[in-house]
Amino acid sequence: MQTQFSPKALEQPHIREADRILRSCVHCGFCNATCPTYQLLGDERDGPRGRIYLMKALLENPDAPDVATAETRLHLDRCLTCRNCETTCPSGVEYGKLVDIGRAEIETRVPRGLPERLFRGLLRRTMARPHLASVLFSMGRAVRPLMPTALREKIPPRPAVAGARPDTGRHSRRMLILEGCVQPGLSPNTNAAAARVLDRVGISLVPAPNAGCCGALDYHLNAQQDGLDRARANIDAWWPAIEAGAEAIVQTASGCGVFVKDYGHLLAEDPAYSERAAVVSRMTRDLVEVLHDEPLEQLKVRGNRQLAFHSPCTLQHGQRLGGAVEAVLSRLDFRLTEVADSHLCCGSAGTYSITQPELSHQLRDQKLRSLEAGGPDVIVTANIGCQTHLAGAGRTPVRHWIEIVDEAMAPATPSST
Repeated sequence: MQTQFSPKALEQPHIREADRILRSCVHCGFCNATCPTYQLLGDERDGPRGRIYLMKALLENPDAPDVATAETRLHLDRCLTCRNCETTCPSGVEYGKLVDIGRAEIETRVPRGLPERLFRGLLRRTMARPHLASVLFSMGRAVRPLMPTALREKIPPRPAVAGARPDTGRHSRRMLILEGCVQPGLSPNTNAAAARVLDRVGISLVPAPNAGCCGALDYHLNAQQDGLDRARANIDAWWPAIEAGAEAIVQTASGCGVFVKDYGHLLAEDPAYSERAAVVSRMTRDLVEVLHDEPLEQLKVRGNRQLAFHSPCTLQHGQRLGGAVEAVLSRLDFRLTEVADSHLCCGSAGTYSITQPELSHQLRDQKLRSLEAGGPDVIVTANIGCQTHLAGAGRTPVRHWIEIVDEAMAPATPSST
């Protein structure tokens, strides 16, 4: 694709990056075939190729009011950023990076109305603070029966109580864990289960109390600088443990993992943080990447349940770990059902289920039909957003896959404690 950026415009890092990405696109349209919103709406502007043309016009014409419109913003807002198109694209177009640039541009040129700004700001200031989010979820459960259906679905029933975590000083191998922002309130047992499973293979999972939200929530609600500030704060929180020999930074939520793995790119132009951000990105591993290389027989799992695995977009398209969780579960003798169209998004996409509820519900219903077709006992996934979104329908139970592994482990023997 040819571009028309001026030499002066190309002095800006984000324009140089957009120019590089745009030039890699051959506008073949293969991406539309796997785009969830294009499949639902059938509008070229609601598919990757059409959005690329909209962003190209937007970025090449910084002073043209006719290309920076509320309609353009709507089409960019409707994008799930699932990055399915990246997996499909034969040219390797980095669409996710381009849409971040396009959204930041449209946000400054077409300001939202006050009610929408306040709503988005409230989401960022509540959901990104773990303790506040947990309190709000607890309050919501108390009045959940009185809520409208659309809101009630966002407040899941009381989750499983978090079991005890092993002593973090038991093993010489130590890995950090990002606790997450909404996960402690929605599924507090997930990280505890991960700690118990890794303990069984000789790894201590150590929390970093000063690390907070990964920054994805701010960043994808077009508050990019706030998201980058959270990234910097997390790097500062992790750095002493990294210098002390921590082996990795483990994520149990694939949405956090894909964002932290991108810290090196996002902070590449920051002289104070670029080198440390690159180190953090290299050290970040999804939980399944850790377990894949460990002797799973030490877990002594009795995998006697039938599961349907929903692979989050952030896992299979963002981190390119499609099939990884399924492989581990199969090694542990769990029975996995076939899931049609497993590459498609469930509609959660961070806060998308809140900001675009109609499209999100259509995608969720499609995904549940595919997941439930094989009659699973439980649906398992690897991201708290997908887990909560799918469970909101109140149908088949939805859990994080590590909780199912933890529950299936044989009791620890004295030699393994």
